[in-house]
Amino acid sequence: MTSADKNLIEPLLNGDVEALAAYVQSVSPQLLAFIQRRLGSGLGRKIEAEDILQEVSSEAVRSLPQTELKADRVFSWLCQIAEHRIIDAHRHFFGAQKRDAGREVPLQAPAAGKEGGGLVDLLVASMTTPSQAFSRNVRELRLRVALEELPPEQQEVLRLRYVQNLPTKDIAQRLGKTDGALRVMISRCLKRLESLLDQP
Repeated sequence: MTSADKNLIEPLLNGDVEALAAYVQSVSPQLLAFIQRRLGSGLGRKIEAEDILQEVSSEAVRSLPQTELKADRVFSWLCQIAEHRIIDAHRHFFGAQKRDAGREVPLQAPAAGKEGGGLVDLLVASMTTPSQAFSRNVRELRLRVALEELPPEQQEVLRLRYVQNLPTKDIAQRLGKTDGALRVMISRCLKRLESLLDQP
Protein backbone atom coordinates (compact mmCIF):
# COMPACT_ATOMS: atom_id res chain seq x y z
CA MET A 1 0.00 0.00 0.00
CA THR A 2 1.40 3.42 -0.95
CA SER A 3 1.50 6.37 1.42
CA ALA A 4 -1.26 7.99 -0.64
CA ASP A 5 -3.45 4.91 -0.14
CA LYS A 6 -2.76 4.99 3.60
CA ASN A 7 -3.87 8.63 3.77
CA LEU A 8 -7.19 7.63 2.18
CA ILE A 9 -7.92 4.70 4.50
CA GLU A 10 -8.86 6.60 7.66
CA PRO A 11 -11.43 8.92 6.03
CA LEU A 12 -12.69 5.96 3.99
CA LEU A 13 -13.29 3.94 7.16
CA ASN A 14 -15.21 6.93 8.50
CA GLY A 15 -17.56 6.82 5.52
CA ASP A 16 -15.94 9.40 3.25
CA VAL A 17 -17.22 8.53 -0.23
CA GLU A 18 -14.68 10.79 -1.98
CA ALA A 19 -11.85 8.97 -0.19
CA LEU A 20 -13.35 5.66 -1.30
CA ALA A 21 -13.53 6.82 -4.92
CA ALA A 22 -9.92 7.96 -4.79
CA TYR A 23 -8.84 4.66 -3.24
CA VAL A 24 -10.65 2.63 -5.90
CA GLN A 25 -8.92 4.73 -8.55
CA SER A 26 -5.52 4.13 -6.96
CA VAL A 27 -5.94 0.34 -6.81
CA SER A 28 -7.80 -0.02 -10.12
CA PRO A 29 -4.87 -1.79 -11.90
CA GLN A 30 -4.74 -4.52 -9.23
CA LEU A 31 -8.52 -4.74 -9.09
CA LEU A 32 -8.77 -5.02 -12.88
CA ALA A 33 -6.19 -7.80 -12.85
CA PHE A 34 -8.23 -9.67 -10.22
CA ILE A 35 -11.43 -9.23 -12.25
CA GLN A 36 -9.78 -10.40 -15.47
CA ARG A 37 -8.52 -13.58 -13.76
CA ARG A 38 -11.99 -14.29 -12.37
CA LEU A 39 -13.78 -13.60 -15.66
CA GLY A 40 -11.83 -16.22 -17.60
CA SER A 41 -11.93 -16.45 -21.36
CA GLY A 42 -15.60 -17.45 -21.76
CA LEU A 43 -17.20 -14.71 -19.69
CA GLY A 44 -14.49 -12.26 -20.76
CA ARG A 45 -15.90 -12.43 -24.29
CA LYS A 46 -19.29 -11.34 -22.99
CA ILE A 47 -18.40 -8.50 -20.65
CA GLU A 48 -15.45 -6.15 -20.19
CA ALA A 49 -13.46 -6.13 -16.96
CA GLU A 50 -13.80 -2.34 -16.94
CA ASP A 51 -17.61 -2.70 -16.82
CA ILE A 52 -17.33 -4.92 -13.75
CA LEU A 53 -14.95 -2.41 -12.17
CA GLN A 54 -17.51 0.35 -12.71
CA GLU A 55 -20.19 -1.78 -11.05
CA VAL A 56 -17.84 -2.48 -8.15
CA SER A 57 -17.23 1.24 -7.68
CA SER A 58 -20.96 2.01 -7.67
CA GLU A 59 -21.80 -0.85 -5.29
CA ALA A 60 -18.97 0.13 -2.93
CA VAL A 61 -20.24 3.71 -2.75
CA ARG A 62 -23.81 2.52 -2.09
CA SER A 63 -22.86 0.02 0.59
CA LEU A 64 -20.09 1.95 2.38
CA PRO A 65 -22.41 3.52 5.01
CA GLN A 66 -23.68 0.07 6.06
CA THR A 67 -20.31 -1.70 5.93
CA GLU A 68 -17.89 -2.12 8.82
CA LEU A 69 -14.36 -2.26 7.43
CA LYS A 70 -10.90 -2.76 8.82
CA ALA A 71 -7.92 -0.97 7.34
CA ASP A 72 -6.29 -4.16 6.06
CA ARG A 73 -9.52 -5.52 4.52
CA VAL A 74 -10.57 -2.71 2.18
CA PHE A 75 -9.06 -4.22 -0.97
CA SER A 76 -10.45 -7.66 -0.06
CA TRP A 77 -13.88 -6.08 0.36
CA LEU A 78 -13.68 -4.63 -3.15
CA CYS A 79 -12.60 -8.04 -4.50
CA GLN A 80 -15.58 -9.64 -2.77
CA ILE A 81 -17.94 -7.16 -4.43
CA ALA A 82 -16.26 -7.91 -7.77
CA GLU A 83 -16.72 -11.65 -7.19
CA HIS A 84 -20.44 -11.17 -6.63
CA ARG A 85 -20.79 -9.03 -9.76
CA ILE A 86 -18.95 -11.67 -11.79
CA ILE A 87 -21.21 -14.42 -10.44
CA ASP A 88 -24.25 -12.31 -11.37
CA ALA A 89 -22.84 -11.83 -14.89
CA HIS A 90 -22.16 -15.55 -15.21
CA ARG A 91 -25.74 -16.33 -14.22
CA HIS A 92 -27.01 -13.77 -16.72
CA PHE A 93 -25.02 -15.07 -19.68
CA PHE A 94 -24.77 -18.76 -18.82
CA GLY A 95 -27.81 -19.32 -16.61
CA ALA A 96 -29.16 -22.27 -18.60
CA GLN A 97 -25.86 -24.12 -18.53
CA LYS A 98 -25.46 -23.51 -14.78
CA ARG A 99 -28.96 -24.81 -14.09
CA ASP A 100 -28.20 -27.96 -16.04
CA ALA A 101 -24.90 -28.38 -14.23
CA GLY A 102 -26.66 -27.83 -10.91
CA ARG A 103 -28.68 -30.98 -11.49
CA GLU A 104 -25.53 -33.09 -11.40
CA VAL A 105 -24.78 -35.04 -8.26
CA PRO A 106 -21.72 -33.39 -6.67
CA LEU A 107 -18.57 -35.49 -6.84
CA GLN A 108 -17.08 -36.70 -3.59
CA ALA A 109 -19.86 -35.38 -1.38
CA PRO A 110 -19.83 -36.69 2.21
CA ALA A 111 -21.11 -40.21 2.65
CA ALA A 112 -24.16 -38.95 4.52
CA GLY A 113 -26.03 -38.71 1.22
CA LYS A 114 -28.85 -36.21 1.49
CA GLU A 115 -27.09 -34.42 4.30
CA GLY A 116 -24.05 -33.95 2.06
CA GLY A 117 -26.22 -32.61 -0.74
CA GLY A 118 -27.72 -30.10 1.67
CA LEU A 119 -24.26 -28.98 2.66
CA VAL A 120 -23.31 -28.43 -0.98
CA ASP A 121 -26.47 -26.36 -1.56
CA LEU A 122 -25.63 -24.29 1.50
CA LEU A 123 -22.03 -23.99 0.35
CA VAL A 124 -23.08 -22.59 -3.02
CA ALA A 125 -25.46 -20.14 -1.35
CA SER A 126 -22.73 -19.01 1.04
CA MET A 127 -20.31 -18.37 -1.80
CA THR A 128 -22.79 -16.53 -4.02
CA THR A 129 -25.06 -14.57 -1.65
CA PRO A 130 -24.14 -10.96 -0.80
CA SER A 131 -22.73 -10.76 2.73
CA GLN A 132 -25.59 -8.58 4.02
CA ALA A 133 -27.96 -11.54 3.63
CA PHE A 134 -26.03 -13.86 5.91
CA SER A 135 -27.67 -12.53 9.05
CA ARG A 136 -30.92 -14.08 7.77
CA ASN A 137 -29.50 -17.59 7.89
CA VAL A 138 -27.42 -18.66 10.87
CA ARG A 139 -26.10 -21.77 9.13
CA GLU A 140 -24.94 -19.71 6.16
CA LEU A 141 -23.20 -17.31 8.51
CA ARG A 142 -21.48 -20.17 10.35
CA LEU A 143 -20.47 -21.77 7.07
CA ARG A 144 -19.05 -18.49 5.79
CA VAL A 145 -16.94 -18.16 8.94
CA ALA A 146 -15.80 -21.78 8.58
CA LEU A 147 -14.89 -21.21 4.91
CA GLU A 148 -12.67 -18.30 5.86
CA GLU A 149 -10.68 -20.67 8.08
CA LEU A 150 -9.76 -22.85 5.10
CA PRO A 151 -6.51 -22.18 3.20
CA PRO A 152 -7.01 -20.02 0.08
CA GLU A 153 -6.31 -22.97 -2.23
CA GLN A 154 -9.08 -25.04 -0.64
CA GLN A 155 -11.53 -22.12 -0.84
CA GLU A 156 -10.68 -21.73 -4.52
CA VAL A 157 -11.15 -25.44 -5.17
CA LEU A 158 -14.61 -25.39 -3.60
CA ARG A 159 -15.53 -22.27 -5.55
CA LEU A 160 -14.42 -23.78 -8.85
CA ARG A 161 -16.19 -27.07 -8.17
CA TYR A 162 -19.51 -25.95 -6.73
CA VAL A 163 -19.98 -22.34 -7.87
CA GLN A 164 -18.51 -22.64 -11.37
CA ASN A 165 -19.40 -26.36 -11.65
CA LEU A 166 -16.05 -27.26 -13.20
CA PRO A 167 -15.19 -30.99 -13.44
CA THR A 168 -12.61 -32.15 -10.92
CA LYS A 169 -10.23 -33.17 -13.69
CA ASP A 170 -10.19 -29.60 -15.03
CA ILE A 171 -9.58 -28.14 -11.57
CA ALA A 172 -6.82 -30.69 -10.93
CA GLN A 173 -5.12 -29.72 -14.17
CA ARG A 174 -5.23 -26.03 -13.22
CA LEU A 175 -3.63 -26.73 -9.86
CA GLY A 176 -1.13 -29.32 -11.01
CA LYS A 177 -2.71 -32.12 -8.98
CA THR A 178 -4.05 -35.54 -9.89
CA ASP A 179 -7.81 -35.93 -10.19
CA GLY A 180 -7.75 -38.45 -7.34
CA ALA A 181 -5.84 -36.11 -5.02
CA LEU A 182 -8.22 -33.27 -5.78
CA ARG A 183 -11.27 -35.42 -5.05
CA VAL A 184 -9.77 -36.38 -1.69
CA MET A 185 -9.14 -32.69 -0.92
CA ILE A 186 -12.74 -31.77 -1.75
CA SER A 187 -14.12 -34.64 0.33
CA ARG A 188 -12.00 -33.66 3.34
CA CYS A 189 -12.99 -30.00 3.03
CA LEU A 190 -16.69 -30.85 2.92
CA LYS A 191 -16.40 -33.20 5.89
CA ARG A 192 -14.54 -30.55 7.87
CA LEU A 193 -17.16 -27.91 7.08
CA GLU A 194 -19.94 -30.34 7.95
CA SER A 195 -18.36 -31.15 11.31
CA LEU A 196 -17.98 -27.43 12.10
CA LEU A 197 -21.66 -26.86 11.30
CA ASP A 198 -22.66 -29.76 13.54
CA GLN A 199 -20.91 -28.22 16.54
CA PRO A 200 -23.28 -26.60 19.06
